[in-house]
Amino acid sequence: MRTRSVTVAAVLLISATVTACTGSGEPKTIRVTVTQTVTASPSTESTTKTDTSVLKMGATKTIVDAENDVHATVQALSYQQPYKGPQPAKPEDFQGGDIWATADVKVCNVEGAGFSVDQFPWSLGYEDGTTIKVTGSSGGDMPKPEYPMDKTLTSGRCARGLVAFPVPSGKQPERLVYQPGSGEPTEWTISKAG
Repeated sequence: MRTRSVTVAAVLLISATVTACTGSGEPKTIRVTVTQTVTASPSTESTTKTDTSVLKMGATKTIVDAENDVHATVQALSYQQPYKGPQPAKPEDFQGGDIWATADVKVCNVEGAGFSVDQFPWSLGYEDGTTIKVTGSSGGDMPKPEYPMDKTLTSGRCARGLVAFPVPSGKQPERLVYQPGSGEPTEWTISKAG
């Protein structure tokens, strides 16, 4: 975190006229100048930063939900567009894309209560503000190994696999997003090379 010291140099020039008497009885004018420097401390507002940074692909994020006794890690390992493995059927027009892309992701229950995982918290974010979500399609010819659609993770267990997205072939997302329920989103940068 970068901290920048803010110094405000306020110079106050105060001119005063003082009249003094000389031995000859003529008033003498004396000019007095006062300089004051004021230094302000940095605002806590500018140095306090929330953790909204986008992670690099492969980075792991720790998630703690103390209220529900959940201590988990979430990781985006890679993104591939187009998916280069055995091809599932081409996405339908209503799904919004003409090719499949995949994200290799992993969620672990480090300790605490068990919780359920599925593909729906995962999405792709584009520079123009659009989002592509998973279709809910699973099984059959979808890319393998698939990230589960409904699996309970007990303490010490993980789920890992591919999440498939129907994407337009001429458009590259800039980030992969994980946002379970109403929780805070976690984002990973997707490189232009895919």
